[in-house]
Amino acid sequence: MSTPGKTTPLPVIVGCGGINPAGRISGHHAYRRMVIDALPITAQERTYKSLAELMGIASEGQLSAADKNHIRDNTLIRRIENFDAESVLWQSSFKMTGTDNEALTFITSKRQLPTLIPTDWTITDLGDGEVKVQCSSPLSTMLPELRTSKVTSAGQLPTGFDPAALYASRNHPRGLQMAVYGASDTLRSTGFSVEQLKHMVAPDEFAVYSGSAMGQLDADGYAGLLQNPVIGKRPSSKHVALGLPEMAGDFVNAYVLGSVGETAGIIGACATFLYNVKRGMDDIRRGDKRIVIVGNSEAPVQPHVIEGYRIMGALAEDEELMKLDASSQCDNRRACRPFSSNAGFTVAEASVWIVLMDDELAMQNGARIMGSVGDVFVNADGYKKSIPGPGIGNYLTVAKAVASARAILGDELVRDGTYMQAHGTGTPQNRVTESHILNQVAQKFGLQRWLVGAVKCFVGHSMAPAGGEQLAAILGAWQDGWVPGITTIDHIADDVHQDHLHLPMQHVEIEPTKKPGAFVNSKGFGGNNATGLFLSPQHTLGMLQKRWGKDRLLELQRKQEAVEARAQDYDANADNGSVAPIYQFGEGVVDGADLRIDDRKISIPGFPNPVDLSIANPYEDMS
Repeated sequence: MSTPGKTTPLPVIVGCGGINPAGRISGHHAYRRMVIDALPITAQERTYKSLAELMGIASEGQLSAADKNHIRDNTLIRRIENFDAESVLWQSSFKMTGTDNEALTFITSKRQLPTLIPTDWTITDLGDGEVKVQCSSPLSTMLPELRTSKVTSAGQLPTGFDPAALYASRNHPRGLQMAVYGASDTLRSTGFSVEQLKHMVAPDEFAVYSGSAMGQLDADGYAGLLQNPVIGKRPSSKHVALGLPEMAGDFVNAYVLGSVGETAGIIGACATFLYNVKRGMDDIRRGDKRIVIVGNSEAPVQPHVIEGYRIMGALAEDEELMKLDASSQCDNRRACRPFSSNAGFTVAEASVWIVLMDDELAMQNGARIMGSVGDVFVNADGYKKSIPGPGIGNYLTVAKAVASARAILGDELVRDGTYMQAHGTGTPQNRVTESHILNQVAQKFGLQRWLVGAVKCFVGHSMAPAGGEQLAAILGAWQDGWVPGITTIDHIADDVHQDHLHLPMQHVEIEPTKKPGAFVNSKGFGGNNATGLFLSPQHTLGMLQKRWGKDRLLELQRKQEAVEARAQDYDANADNGSVAPIYQFGEGVVDGADLRIDDRKISIPGFPNPVDLSIANPYEDMS
């Protein structure tokens, strides 16, 4: 047995949760919605009941067939509900001129006159606060109009679920509402309370790493800040602060955890989740942190966001989807078609979080072992032809992740015991470039039929949290034994590289003990590439036994009984709708006068362990 303390700590996954278009992520419920048709009847019924409560479907006893159909129709990717896609408000330029060489004349309120009166305006006071205006030149103005969105598909949270209604949201942007719910769900999924977690470590041995790719873009965030002045409204004092991309993590620190530990919002476009996982992994490996919460929340299902990506040519437009199907009806449910004939990606919203502990802390406290982080690699593309276009960086990250798996698992297990959750956005470019990367790496490492999934076909592309959704599907497969197939497609496109890949169109049953490793691949605009290696709970337990011995593992299992019972209690209560998000606004606030400070430690009320000020000189050899 290796001597603990002289080895690299293993980042163990002890909690996973959140919310996405498939439902609540903790307890593997969202995963089970994706593979529901492959599950035993009892698991199907549990999944339906969980979703029914989440969606506010009143039902006594067994759900009816109509209820189940409603649940299926109103989860995953579907027609946009977050706004009226048939009546999107726009401001259109409008130019007016007078007739018959006469000045343009109109009557308005004196209060509505602009501060700077154009020089060609003649103004006559009509009394009663009205004026007549005559313009010798054409007058340009803006008029509202309603347009039909050319994109009507999106991955949205289940119909009827409103995170704002679950706590005192106070006009929080939707992304922050989802963060509060998602982080609360994740922390409770661990089987530990926030207070119990705080008792395990010193206050500065905590970290929360979270960043959204785009910030908060609805009317309560940056959209309000930028749009309100031009539509006759005032910006709010909250718009600037609440719109920040790192604010999801800040909310978790301030209102969910009450943490004074390290915080950061690491942004890597659509690879953001893995960027933050890498930061957490590195901290735990170095021994700098012992508990790290990693997660992202993104709410981009907004008309202006969708139109921006559409103009870029990145989204699956209705017209293009209908052409693919030779149909006059848009099949919103099948909008995202990874590695098949496709038209673009599908915007989605999600909030996904995990809790990491070092292996020693997990052993001491009987934490649930859901898996572990083997490694995460990040590489840029180098010189590029365009910022949105893919480059070579992802070849490096995938190859290094597989090489790391080879070092940890051995050649045979890499060849036969791993699978990949691809980025798989559903764009024509991605199907070629990502498949080439995966196929090339598979060939060089001797993988003959490397199993490749793409869960965006179910939930769409949520940008920052996307990698978390891929990981949640992996954790679910290790629990229930089904890898979600790419069920929205009926063929693999001719230009997809697949000589060494298996791209299943149906769910694939696996033996979890024989799939000890899985990969998450993420790519983002700007050359942000990341690939993560994750190890199964079964393999992780085997590694823990090698490091700590059989007796310590038996002790872990005994301690886990109480932790698992609390986690199951939370799961059951959440299924019944009896658990509100953790939200401690203004509670337990501590100021400087409350601290007990000396030159060796700082004690903080609410934290049983002090902050240690006995900091070693890192440059001892130079001092």
